Amino acid sequence: MLAKLSPEWFRLPVVLVAGSLTTMGGGVIAPVLPDVMTQLDIDLALGGVLGSFHCLTLALFSPPLGLLADKIGPSRVLVPSLVFYGIFGVVGAWMPGFESLLVVRGLLGVACGGLAASCLGVMGRMYEGEARTRILGFATAVLTITGIIYPLLGGVVGNQHWQYAFYLNGVALPLAFLGIYAFGTHPMAVKPTRSVSLRGQLKQVLANLTTMRLLLTMGLSSVAMYAVVIYAPIYLDRALGLSPSLNGLVLASRAIGAAAIAAFGAKPLAKTIGLDRSTALGFGLMAATLAPIPFVEAFWGMLVAAAIFGLGFGLVLPNLYNALANIAPFELKSSVLAIGTGVSFLGQFASPVILGVVLELFGLESVFYAAAILTIFAGFLLFTPVGIRR
Repeated sequence: MLAKLSPEWFRLPVVLVAGSLTTMGGGVIAPVLPDVMTQLDIDLALGGVLGSFHCLTLALFSPPLGLLADKIGPSRVLVPSLVFYGIFGVVGAWMPGFESLLVVRGLLGVACGGLAASCLGVMGRMYEGEARTRILGFATAVLTITGIIYPLLGGVVGNQHWQYAFYLNGVALPLAFLGIYAFGTHPMAVKPTRSVSLRGQLKQVLANLTTMRLLLTMGLSSVAMYAVVIYAPIYLDRALGLSPSLNGLVLASRAIGAAAIAAFGAKPLAKTIGLDRSTALGFGLMAATLAPIPFVEAFWGMLVAAAIFGLGFGLVLPNLYNALANIAPFELKSSVLAIGTGVSFLGQFASPVILGVVLELFGLESVFYAAAILTIFAGFLLFTPVGIRR
């Protein structure tokens, strides 16, 4: 069958699936974390670190791996990252304690950093203009949908034994072979033609005011988004007494709303009202649904609020990535987009740290107010004198 299809046909599917593995890193083990902590005698607070530690190493390593992808070609980083992801993802099932499992989770995050950098680099080089906006929207939709699917798979498989959830990460190994077939000897590398080194060019891009604003905006949006993921189920359980299945439906409605607008609405809306206004509208929708959460007293109200929040986030993310891609020179797209991904995951890692202080000082309801304020501030950044470059 492969012989009948050209390698180019497989490139986008491979990149989309490989990129989605960054959500699998935490998604498949989230449902089995209680069993892992019980089996390995891990404290409750430390157990939470296991679920998010890979976000930290992803954030730290995606920028240098993005620079490497720009030098040698994104596909030459993609395939090894898939191999290492499969290895470190699976061996986590055999770790005997917290320390060894934490090390493996950190190494998995490094592999995720390589996947994020290379996948964004490939998409940034394969597509331009409106086509890139559409593809980034589809990529966001894939990430959102797999954010629902992977935890469900982890829960179903983990019902048999918690170790089986880790084995799901092994899907990266056959995907690596498909990546070799898809890209072959075409690494998509570009030799710099300017006298300035890639590192020097990258410093110039990062020193740009618009770039700094976009990165800050990405970080703030991730803090707000993860606030819903972490604290909304807790609030729903305490305030409305919802069962885990109903909590899952609320989170699913958020993800479905984000996937739908990212895939089908982000591009035409940005084209109609502009990238700045479209992204600001997304932040407005996020803030407008975060702040009223403590006042919602019905399940259906939460369902609607979560869906609208998802619509807002689905507008924001692809627009910000597209704006970064527009700023970056062709030979630095992997690096710049990888830094954006790193900032985004750093925001996810920092969300419970920042908002945890608010929770401790002012209570659970104040967490949503604080997240809404951060979202509004991020939206106002788009109206500074230097706008998003189109």
